[in-house]
Amino acid sequence: MIKIENARKLYNDEVNIGPLNIEIPKAGFTSLIGPNGAGKSTTLLMIGRLLNLDEGQIRVANMDVSTTKSKDLAKIITILRQENHFVTRLTVRQLAGFGRFPYSNGRLTKEDEAIISKYIDFLDLTDLENRYLDELSGGQRQRAYVAMVLCQETEYVLLDEPLNNLDVARSVQMMEHLRLAANKFGRTILTVLHDINFAAKYSDRICAMKDGRIAAYGTVEEIMKPEILTDIFETKIEIINGPYGPIAIY
Repeated sequence: MIKIENARKLYNDEVNIGPLNIEIPKAGFTSLIGPNGAGKSTTLLMIGRLLNLDEGQIRVANMDVSTTKSKDLAKIITILRQENHFVTRLTVRQLAGFGRFPYSNGRLTKEDEAIISKYIDFLDLTDLENRYLDELSGGQRQRAYVAMVLCQETEYVLLDEPLNNLDVARSVQMMEHLRLAANKFGRTILTVLHDINFAAKYSDRICAMKDGRIAAYGTVEEIMKPEILTDIFETKIEIINGPYGPIAIY
């Protein structure tokens, strides 16, 4: 479980995030949605300890993220930020191998290699594993980064806008893989998404944020209501019943 209690990030007198209070259960897929500046990425980065808390506490799998040793936390949580600046002359397999660092310290064992192959295959990257990152399309490169975080084999996977710069077809492909990873490997996936309808189709739960606060949290059916979304995004949103569930119409 991810448990956030009175967590706050104070930037200045006018901009701050929190207090945040939420419990996200183990396993499944939870999406963070909301307008720009709502605090979605800040919340994700605080959970992953890439951003320090100013107040409150965050516990993941009963570990306090502020005080747990980095080497122990790295076996529980992995996070993929929007900005990836790896050297482009890495191959897909070399990049995925970085996910094993908390266990191997850079000396990959046969078990590590088997785990790397497992997730490269899972993300349909087998034919590309010896290609360099700068030789890949944006969608292929993004899958390679996701392979890296899955190779870390943490129970909790945090993704900051994994659909960034992907077209619709590649976004669908990515979401299918992430949903399957939650189901097949029992991962707890928490991701920031801008597209409400992707969140509705693939999530178990949705956390909607506005002005640095949690405005609504619940199942897809509980959040995908016109009055809730209209208030959060401050524009009229209607909901229709599609073949795969509720769809937001702007």
